[in-house]
Amino acid sequence: MLHRTASEWQRMGGWKMDVGDHAAEAGHVPVMLGRVLELAAPAIDAVPRDETPVHIDATLGMGGHAEAMLRAHPRLRLIGLDRDTTALERSARRLEPFGDRVVLEHAVYDEIPRVLRRLGVPAVHSVLFDLGVSSPQLDEADRGFAYSYDAPLDMRMDRTQGLTAADVVNEYPPAELARILREYGEERFAQRIAAAIVREREREPLETTRRLADLVRTSIPAATRRTGGNPAKRTFQALRIEVNGELETWRRALPAALDALPVGGRVVVLSYHSLEDRITKKVLAAQAADTTPPGLPVPLPEHEPRFRLLTRGAELPSAEETTTNPRAGSVRMRAAERVREAT
Repeated sequence: MLHRTASEWQRMGGWKMDVGDHAAEAGHVPVMLGRVLELAAPAIDAVPRDETPVHIDATLGMGGHAEAMLRAHPRLRLIGLDRDTTALERSARRLEPFGDRVVLEHAVYDEIPRVLRRLGVPAVHSVLFDLGVSSPQLDEADRGFAYSYDAPLDMRMDRTQGLTAADVVNEYPPAELARILREYGEERFAQRIAAAIVREREREPLETTRRLADLVRTSIPAATRRTGGNPAKRTFQALRIEVNGELETWRRALPAALDALPVGGRVVVLSYHSLEDRITKKVLAAQAADTTPPGLPVPLPEHEPRFRLLTRGAELPSAEETTTNPRAGSVRMRAAERVREAT
């Protein structure tokens, strides 16, 4: 794991920034930014003046949410995490003006406890998770996330890891392939697609996004292909989740983040598909529930809720935002505040 200030990331020997990077940064629009700031503000503003509020952006990406938080709260210290070193390098440039108020970590978001121990930070006052694949990852053809480009089947958010999408489609047993497509892609033709992949890889390994997308398209009944967008999107989602271990990581990460919050601390989660949102809903609901055994006349203090929900269900973006920022179209937001210390 690496931790550096934004300035130190900029001074790295491997730093490269071209015109396309500048354009991507300038065109990046953080999702539901105003609402994120509104939900986090009470936790940060409540920190006494002689203390430094700490915010974790656990999915730093292009740094748009992080920059807005730093500008809105001049006392704030920000810890930015991302598994993607390219994202860290770009965010370092954006956040460099904030100097030592920013520490950037090459880490996955379930590593929050380890990051905080390493930095000597006992607790944080707010945490943001903006889940899923980032816009730059989708826009860069060589990353292999998008079926709209012909690229190597990669899909690694952290390109220092080993497993790629090509490894999954060419090496996984048929039954495991079908399970991944069914569970992670919610693909009703998972069995047919898995069988087609196995037949094709026996002829020649599948190594490019276009070949896989074409194979998925021909594996699905023609009537189904006419509606619902590109038929490969569910397969690509499933492979991306498997390659990056997204759901298992998220099951560990959210409880870890909640444990890092003091009373009054807040967490905000932006999810982009139902599987992530389902986990978020379940974890937050359990933390917000009174677990006093039924039949007792009064709630037991040690069983009272540890968190209160700040959103009624999952909040959606405004129609205006989905029009101007297409990435916001599928987002679901949930948030919670700690109201009781753990016993």
